[in-house]
Amino acid sequence: MSQNAKTAKLKDRRNLGYEEFGTPDGKPVFIFHGTPGSRYEGRLVHDAGVRQKVRCIAFDRPGIGLSGFKPHFKITDCTDDVIQLADHLHIDKFAVLGLSGGAPYAADCALKNPERVSKVALVSGVSPYNIPGATDGMVQSDRISASLARRAPLILRIFLSVMAGSARKKPENFIASMMKDFSEPDKAVLNQREISQWLIDTFLESVRSGTKGAARDYSLITREWGFQVKEITQEVYVWHGESDNMTPLSMGKYMANMIPNCLPQFMPGEGHVSLIVNHADEILSKLVT
Repeated sequence: MSQNAKTAKLKDRRNLGYEEFGTPDGKPVFIFHGTPGSRYEGRLVHDAGVRQKVRCIAFDRPGIGLSGFKPHFKITDCTDDVIQLADHLHIDKFAVLGLSGGAPYAADCALKNPERVSKVALVSGVSPYNIPGATDGMVQSDRISASLARRAPLILRIFLSVMAGSARKKPENFIASMMKDFSEPDKAVLNQREISQWLIDTFLESVRSGTKGAARDYSLITREWGFQVKEITQEVYVWHGESDNMTPLSMGKYMANMIPNCLPQFMPGEGHVSLIVNHADEILSKLVT
């Protein structure tokens, strides 16, 4: 666990784990991690945050990392945790950045808090899974995981446990198995030791307290979200790699078409992870200017 990790006590007495990256006195951006993922995804924007003078605050959702599990938690409950964390840190206005499975959580936070959330970035983000063709072009392992999340979450938990065992005992095998599914742009960045180690770390942190939180998180994004993205009023940047085979480009295009004040950024030659790795400076810059 990072020495910079902290917890905030929420009103219901749960702990909320979070970690700060970038510039401590910079403009604040809250990072909503992917699925499965953790606050460690803030590492991917740390250097860019320093260069762009952005204070990046990444937090763990319930049952993940250092955050306590919350029964009956829904996507639309996350915004209250974020507002409590912002108040704890004495932050009034901020931008939000949702990575992959964190996109619906970030979008709902913006929708519910137009007076506090200035801008939004959805990076390699999922769309609702119930739209026609949502999983077309998605790698088979992710389609299977999404199906298990909807129909057999207990089996998904077993699957996550097996993956965690591999990541702990034979990390090289874990990365090799992941490499089989990633696009060529993603393979290129995962060949960097720092990025492959990050992937191991963020996955293991997602199941630090068991698989219940991560599996529930996955289940939530594949079901009805409980809100409509077309009601978001802020400026929203939808960033999507055209070679993404984890959350296919069709998902990004759907979100871009549905969000009224959207500025789509479809990037040729970028995948699911390579997009944030290679374009973090530009993504953060647009959020705070």
